[in-house]
Amino acid sequence: MRVEELLAAARAGLERLGPAGAAAVQAEGGLLVDIRYAALRERDGAIPGALVVERNELEWRLDPLCEHRAPEATGHDLQVVVICNEGYASSLAAVSLRQLGLHRATDLAGGFQAWRAAGLPVAR
Repeated sequence: MRVEELLAAARAGLERLGPAGAAAVQAEGGLLVDIRYAALRERDGAIPGALVVERNELEWRLDPLCEHRAPEATGHDLQVVVICNEGYASSLAAVSLRQLGLHRATDLAGGFQAWRAAGLPVAR
């Protein structure tokens, strides 16, 4: 399988959100999770209120049953929107969270760059 096929299969099981949809999830108490690495956050800024969890720690920090979970990982019913830079790695990450039982996990189509292009808040 090629990575493009893996990505297509991952996305087939997700209801991906656009920037306005992700902002609505956050406004309704859902969790935005920024998995971009530090250099990108420093260069471009961050989404106010988003939980920053670099990709290599995501499953441990979001699994509600893990002793290393973030306080925000309150249960398997939590609505989570994973955000990467352009919306590729986040699709694969959202599927991984679904495999952990976070059945409402999805990602932001276009990633942080789409959020910023939509004129939504960015903190420096």
